[in-house]
Amino acid sequence: MIRSEMLERLGKESKIWDVVVIGGGATGLGVAVDAASRGYATLLLEQGDFSQGTSSRSTKLIHGGIRYLQQGNISLVLEALHERGLLLQNAPHLVHHQSFMVPNYSWWEGPFYGVGLKVYDTLAGRLGLEKSTVLSREMVLEKMPTLEPRDLKGGVIYYDGQFDDARLAVTLAQTADDLGACVLNYAQVISLIKADGLVSGVVVVDRLNGQEYEVMARTVVNATGIFVDAVLKMDVAAHQDIIAPSQGVHIVLDKSFLPGDIAVMVPHTDDGRVLFAVPWHDRVIVGTTDTPIDKPSLEPVPFAEELTFLLDHASKYLTKDPAPSDVLSAFAGIRPLINTGNSKNTAALARDHHLNVSPSGLITIAGGKWTTYRKMGEDTIDAAIPIGALDPRKSRTRNLSLNGWSMDDDGNAPYALYGNNARYIRRLVDQEPWLDTPIHERLPYRFSEVVWAVKNEMAFFLDDVLSRRTRALILDARASMEAAPEVARVMARELGKDEAWQKDQVKRYLKLAETYLVT
Repeated sequence: MIRSEMLERLGKESKIWDVVVIGGGATGLGVAVDAASRGYATLLLEQGDFSQGTSSRSTKLIHGGIRYLQQGNISLVLEALHERGLLLQNAPHLVHHQSFMVPNYSWWEGPFYGVGLKVYDTLAGRLGLEKSTVLSREMVLEKMPTLEPRDLKGGVIYYDGQFDDARLAVTLAQTADDLGACVLNYAQVISLIKADGLVSGVVVVDRLNGQEYEVMARTVVNATGIFVDAVLKMDVAAHQDIIAPSQGVHIVLDKSFLPGDIAVMVPHTDDGRVLFAVPWHDRVIVGTTDTPIDKPSLEPVPFAEELTFLLDHASKYLTKDPAPSDVLSAFAGIRPLINTGNSKNTAALARDHHLNVSPSGLITIAGGKWTTYRKMGEDTIDAAIPIGALDPRKSRTRNLSLNGWSMDDDGNAPYALYGNNARYIRRLVDQEPWLDTPIHERLPYRFSEVVWAVKNEMAFFLDDVLSRRTRALILDARASMEAAPEVARVMARELGKDEAWQKDQVKRYLKLAETYLVT
């Protein structure tokens, strides 16, 4: 993806886009890929970086949702399990099988969760993974010796999917580019253009150079996640908010707290939440919380009580009790839940997606989750066809291999997450062998990935690379801070920036990274 080429396409005054998508998170990228796959002239505009908001702050799971099964939301579980199966086929370099243990500490939990997970298996149908199995206490502890043994009665092991959310986001941007879409980060929509009361385009500002563009479109899609209400107010100033933002926090621990490859899933904590402890990139992610907040922000910060909750519950289920000093990083994300009533309990609000067409023709897609991003994109473009009088064409994304598609993780190592693009990164190392150097001894990334991100993935700022192109910030915040000056130097070389830029970037990044530390 070359941004200068994208801007050249954006600047063509006579062009009318079939679909303009506002928002470059999971939903917006899914919409753009679907539209471009049908051959529609597609433009995606993201005010920050791709997946900078909620979409890079998930639990890293592609799953049907055990909690939705508990709630009786069978239709959402069916849809999500189907989409999980498709994503495992369409992006095997990014999405993998993950085994989960549900430990049972009461006599009734074994049969209850055993039967429930058999239903989960059945709902997955032909796209299912391995079948769940009920295990004795001895078998559970043999597989997971660091699980709390006191009062343990047994357990159930089941299977779901795991992924790297920010890497999938940039892969979707690349896929949209492959299909002919124009995708731009740091391009902020500041107003809608209307003709005879109908939305006919947007005004967008390039945040990197300050230039303003008027972009005409047959359809405009509002896919801005936690910020959908802000765009809806551009359409109707008196719009009543539909988003009930809920904060979810995760902590990242060293692998020693949960050795092996099996995750832990506690379906019902003391206050009714679901708790996960999941191996990821040789660390352990523990989460999450469900805390109602007043308004969304791009860089949310964990509340002290959320961190205490996660540490306390990790201690309850693991033999090695984590202290605040053990937390390598703590990150918060905000769920764009749809408020259909006056519920103050965001855990009870629906995770289904919400598709609406305003009287002005503005199409809004909100809610949902990563697992169902593809179906959300398909539904949105199906709705856009009559609105924009577009030539009817069927979606192609069900069996669309995403950019970098590969099943050869071992052959692509250490760049497996890049799929078959690993060969191009290796060529950078062939040209400059020092690029094979790790950016930090405690991080699994190399300077070759920094150069690749700048050259091919539209990374312009230090946090683009350390937070989303690599996951250094959430794997080990302190290590990422120590790596920042040298990473900034390499980026400056590629971007043609001076030493003042490097110092400014490091200063900004350190300020951001400090909010990921637990003291």
